[in-house]
Amino acid sequence: MTIDDRLLVIVAGPTAVGKTAIGIALAGKYHTEILSADSRQFYREMNIGTAAPSNEELSLAPHHFVHHLSIRDSYNVSEFEKDALALLDVLFQKHHMVIMAGGSGLYIDAVCRGIDTLPDPDPQLRRKLKETFNKSGVAALVEELTILDPEYAMQVDRSNPARLMRAIEICRITGMPYSGMRTNTPKKRNFRILKIGLELPREQLYARINSRVDAMMQNGLFNEALELYPFRHLNALNTVGYKELFDHFAGLTSLNFAVDKIKVHSRRYAKRQLTWFKKDQEYHWFMPHEIERIIEQIPIIPVNL
Repeated sequence: MTIDDRLLVIVAGPTAVGKTAIGIALAGKYHTEILSADSRQFYREMNIGTAAPSNEELSLAPHHFVHHLSIRDSYNVSEFEKDALALLDVLFQKHHMVIMAGGSGLYIDAVCRGIDTLPDPDPQLRRKLKETFNKSGVAALVEELTILDPEYAMQVDRSNPARLMRAIEICRITGMPYSGMRTNTPKKRNFRILKIGLELPREQLYARINSRVDAMMQNGLFNEALELYPFRHLNALNTVGYKELFDHFAGLTSLNFAVDKIKVHSRRYAKRQLTWFKKDQEYHWFMPHEIERIIEQIPIIPVNL
């Protein structure tokens, strides 16, 4: 197949907007497969709190990069880029079109554009940054990154200390803002890309986020987080939906306060996701119920090989 015969359709957007349903609908119509680009759903121990596809949803279309890792595994965006591209080479031997659905903008960009070459980690500096994090928490990292690179500080997932430390590390090593080191020069890919963005009016999206958190609690998020509490030091678990309940288990907050914080932090995360995706002018934006309009954007291609 030539590059014109291969199409990767990206389905992106903020949390709770409906990416899973659209991805499955498109995969069903075109008899193809889905790559998850939600870095929180990589970990098999984190199910309810990440809103991972249900067993029923997984049965409707083949999914990849869902629960393929353990929270104990070390994994990063560069490895995802390599693994996803290798898998796409295989899938494009069977399908003219493949779906990638998720809300992790950095991981989507890695597959579409590639990761810029950045300086190697500095072990001594990283130890110092970890000491800062252990002593003063994420807030101290955010404060430093805001001084070194205010542009990236507005985009980064502030609940991810590893990403914050890496950005600070790059700023300190190079003496330049991390955002300036990202050249945004796309690497050549052997497939075409169509980017579909999903959005909702803010009030409606926030209501869906709040309802989803309530449903997560009803479906067992409390017990899931309690089982993971002994592993709270792992980077994979320093994320919305778990860290708030960990504070409750530690006796720092009430349960109602923790649940309210999950909702607040999820809404803030959704806002950051939209900021990331809206900066990319290649996205075509739709409401999640506009499946027919989305299909109209997809060029006419054979259903399968």
